[in-house]
Amino acid sequence: MKNSLLRYFTILMTGLILTSSISAFAEITDKAWGTLQSTYYQGKKLEPGPFIKLTAPRRADSGAQVPFAFSVDYPMEAKKYIKSVTVIVDENPVPLAAIFYFNPINGKAEISTRIRLESDSLVHVIAEANDGRMYINAIPIRAQGGCGGSVEGDEAAAKAAAGKMRVAVENPVKMGSLSHVKLLIKHPMFTGLQRDLNTQAFRPAFFIDKIEATYNGKPVMHADTYIGVSEDPNFQFGFIPDKPGKLELMIKDNEGHTFTSSIDVKEG
Repeated sequence: MKNSLLRYFTILMTGLILTSSISAFAEITDKAWGTLQSTYYQGKKLEPGPFIKLTAPRRADSGAQVPFAFSVDYPMEAKKYIKSVTVIVDENPVPLAAIFYFNPINGKAEISTRIRLESDSLVHVIAEANDGRMYINAIPIRAQGGCGGSVEGDEAAAKAAAGKMRVAVENPVKMGSLSHVKLLIKHPMFTGLQRDLNTQAFRPAFFIDKIEATYNGKPVMHADTYIGVSEDPNFQFGFIPDKPGKLELMIKDNEGHTFTSSIDVKEG
């Protein structure tokens, strides 16, 4: 009898926990998406894109630094490829986080980075193919306070240090095969919604808004980025080097500053 009651209690509690978890998870809805779709894709047909693979924590430790990645299982050939991928965080004050542009040299349309979430939200990802067709997928993420809040430290010093880059290409490199680039950028990415911890005044928006990567002078990947990208952004993306050469990076921010870096790529 005692064992039967124990089993019943265990099953009951498990059911209650599961129901509670499902209810909490269901609170992240697509209520904002209708308006956003009208804003960004008025008159466009967005087809389901289950081949857009999205990776993110179900609940992030910090809304200011949310690991996020997408990988599109789609051809990257001269006649058929993904030319852009847009990331929209539905509940952010500025929902458009970034647009990434690709071409066949990338080998795959994929990015690994960190984004900001002001509150629990769906993150929609829209992939556009070179024939104009658009595909969509989404992932729910729980996170808080990534766009607002307070920031400390000297604003002038943070801006003076902005733009420093670290670039690496994963080894070993094999010509004609997919290689991955890791880019880390020093930048505060002020959102314009954060208060200075000392003065309580809002710090003006100061963020990277363009990234361009070329290899031997040919476009590899470029991106338009906004305040939904985290402080000190990092990006990982792929490309297929056809011969030894130089990978060059250029970034710009919304105040007109331009920063560059480069790395030599060779086999082995």
